[in-house]
Amino acid sequence: MNFNRRDLVAWAGSSLAVSAVPAIASQTNEPIRSATAAVASGSFNVRNFGATGDGKTLDSPAINSAIAAASAAGGGTVYFPAGIYASYSIRLKSHITLFLDQGAVILAESTPHDGMATGGYDPAEPQGTWEPYQDYGHNHWHNSLIWGEGLHDLAILGQGLIWGKGLSRGWDGEQALPDSNKLGVGNKTVALKNCYNVTLRDFSILQGGWFGVLATGVDNLTIDNLTIDTNRDGMDIDCCKNVRVSNCTVNSPWDDAICPKSSFALGYARITENVTITNCMVTGGYQLGTVLDGTWKRHQPGVKVSQTGRIKCGTESNGGFRNITISNCVFDNSNGFALESEDGAVCEDITVTNIAMRGTVTSPIFIRLGTRMRGPKEAKVGYIRRLVISNISSSGAAQLPAIISGVPQYLIEDVKISDVYLHQEGGATAESAGLDPPENETKYPDPGMFGPLPATGFFLRHIRNLEMSNVEIATENPDARPAFWLRNVEGADFFRVRVPRKHAPAFDLGNIKDFRVFGSQFVADFSGEQVDSRKI
Repeated sequence: MNFNRRDLVAWAGSSLAVSAVPAIASQTNEPIRSATAAVASGSFNVRNFGATGDGKTLDSPAINSAIAAASAAGGGTVYFPAGIYASYSIRLKSHITLFLDQGAVILAESTPHDGMATGGYDPAEPQGTWEPYQDYGHNHWHNSLIWGEGLHDLAILGQGLIWGKGLSRGWDGEQALPDSNKLGVGNKTVALKNCYNVTLRDFSILQGGWFGVLATGVDNLTIDNLTIDTNRDGMDIDCCKNVRVSNCTVNSPWDDAICPKSSFALGYARITENVTITNCMVTGGYQLGTVLDGTWKRHQPGVKVSQTGRIKCGTESNGGFRNITISNCVFDNSNGFALESEDGAVCEDITVTNIAMRGTVTSPIFIRLGTRMRGPKEAKVGYIRRLVISNISSSGAAQLPAIISGVPQYLIEDVKISDVYLHQEGGATAESAGLDPPENETKYPDPGMFGPLPATGFFLRHIRNLEMSNVEIATENPDARPAFWLRNVEGADFFRVRVPRKHAPAFDLGNIKDFRVFGSQFVADFSGEQVDSRKI
């Protein structure tokens, strides 16, 4: 079989996509006995259960038969040799590995925009009374290309591709893709609920629908070496414990790349905790499919794309985030890192370190404690505390500064920031420097929620115990705003900061207790127990 991912990407945008596949993917139905195909003596080749791999025959019945046979045998590897396997819902079971060999493609079969009266993807299962607390995509798992619920000890491995061509992405007004609310429509590539001991490794996802991977209540989860080039979220890790995400590349121009969440989708608030995300690249800067095919084409000028593509903890945040480490990652032409407690989330013991950012389209760092409170009425406002941010290099960022903001009476606590270089676009006027942005306590959290901001480097509001050391702010263009803007901060300690030396003060302080700046080359030492208003 001789085709590559550039062929698939070309087909993804062509009306000839499916009709072109059979001539290229034609395969014999005889068992394939290569070393890779064998995998192990307990493997179950989907060809032996009737799958054709020709790209137009619906192969999901044969695939599900192979999975059922492996499960009946006590477990095993369900093997996909090279070919294109058009499928509706594939139902995982415990003790099963799906192995996608090089050249194997699981293709999400298309459905009409308004769904199907019979057939298609499995129906979205009923949700409880808590359904309004999160979006439709987070409330259902069965309406997916590959799904499993209440399972354990399972894996999807191999260097093959999962192409979600026929999936909805939840933007139901667009006619090019199906309406996710309709019967028979699928909207996720891989969806797992209440599982444990799960490994996802080495495969790629093209055009993954609403979520490339949605894991809800999944513990002991390993996601390693995935490449996801998609039209909405890359992977969402919701209400999960003991998770390792490593060596992944995600291009998600229209939504988030790697997104820990803590929704109410399980019917109760569950903390996402003990999570490491390391050695990953996230971006929103490239045309769909061009990361997978290796051409890395930028979006065309004038094409409206949000370039989101970031790592974000939130927005769904009923339970919280605890013991989270994000390290050695690259953000390229995307939004910056975000941590959000909006719905009562407990956020504590979080470390973000060794991050390189280039071309950040909004704020490089966005930390928000708000009071949207989309959840049970009895829920209490959450908190953010014990947050460490270090070794961050950011260049070519937009005009918005880094943002760390609580709300009145609910302060973010115990924040340490060190060894950070923020190179910002700059260019704001004196009018921007005089702004006092609205609180917007209940507004949807995103860096643009306050409008223009009166700082070039850090906008800091409603914080207790803040420490910064070895932080430099630079601007590409002259900017009239201060490098650091602080309001209602209790205990602020700055050591060895560098700021632009012309056009603006280093600090604009208001209602600050126990402030100190010292040891800086071009900023005079100053300390004060109570600073009602002062520029330094």
